[in-house]
Amino acid sequence: MKSKIQEMNQYVHAHGMPYKGKIMMVVSSPAVSDQTGWPIGFWAAEMTHPLHVFQEAGFEVELVSTEGGAVKMDAYSDPTDASGYSAHDVISLGYMQLDWFNQMLTGTKNISEVSPQDYDAIFLVGGQGPMYTFKGNAELEALFAHFFESGKPSASVCHATALLLEAKKSDGKLIVDGKTWTGFANAEEEYADKAVGQKIQPYWIEEEARKIPNTHFKVAAPFSAYAITDGNLITGQQQNSGAAAAGMVVELLSKN
Repeated sequence: MKSKIQEMNQYVHAHGMPYKGKIMMVVSSPAVSDQTGWPIGFWAAEMTHPLHVFQEAGFEVELVSTEGGAVKMDAYSDPTDASGYSAHDVISLGYMQLDWFNQMLTGTKNISEVSPQDYDAIFLVGGQGPMYTFKGNAELEALFAHFFESGKPSASVCHATALLLEAKKSDGKLIVDGKTWTGFANAEEEYADKAVGQKIQPYWIEEEARKIPNTHFKVAAPFSAYAITDGNLITGQQQNSGAAAAGMVVELLSKN
């Protein structure tokens, strides 16, 4: 029988710190890449590193997904994967040892089942899945826009920023209209394609973003920890930027 402490672990904040609020993290439900034929989902570090930042700051996190139910991390982001690509990711590896974390991955709510007013911020987790499941997802666009127009911290990292290529506010203008933001860079796509020997993504975010008028898309050196805050819109460049973006969310929430 689980102890009371074990039952509370899913919601415990660092060192018994006072409860600060609740943050919604959104991941892609499992999909299959049309480009590679790989099973795809979310990138582990882009979920676990921000999760760690939020919990250390005293926030409760709820994980939801585009279709609900079980979610899976991209194989290359799994620190136990035979490729060894993310073997350095001890934060993800640590979470993977926890029962509550693994249970969280098996029973996510569908984005249609959540109410924005129950959360203080939204954080979109990247990975290969969002390139298919986020872009053009009207329901997720509306959910993110609701947070954004309510003035709540609205964050998106790496390939999750695919949503921002089309997501609009209630006035019909793009959320990124007049904004400075970032996302997965062309140089990073080139690196990934060369590493596996084929084109991985159906389109490149930076390439598409630079076609949008009245917006400023910026990138830093490939795979550097880079995130931008513009008003209450927060974006991170890639998997090494998740903690930085999460820190910006915490900073905005602390000001409020």
